[in-house]
Amino acid sequence: GSLITLSCLSHRVVCQVISDADPADSVQDNGTSDNFWITRLESSYGFYIGLGLAVFSSFLIGSSVILKKKGLLRLVEKGGTRAGDGGHGYLKDWLWWAGLIT
Repeated sequence: GSLITLSCLSHRVVCQVISDADPADSVQDNGTSDNFWITRLESSYGFYIGLGLAVFSSFLIGSSVILKKKGLLRLVEKGGTRAGDGGHGYLKDWLWWAGLIT
């Protein structure tokens, strides 16, 4: 059968179409007792979502460190006081702030 995703503000529902139903039938099984297909769907896509989030967060953390380091090195090249020596000149550098925000 087909999978249909229905979304609203507070819930997300995935429905599986099992077969064509006759509207004359008064009793229809909506498949709520069999949740195996929901587990299968979440397990197959959950891995890729988690992997994507891990790679993306690793990229952001790495770029943050690199940008802040480049900002601090630019400060040293200009002759400013290093942050370890009590200087606060890095707070005026846009590259350091870009690294902090990422």
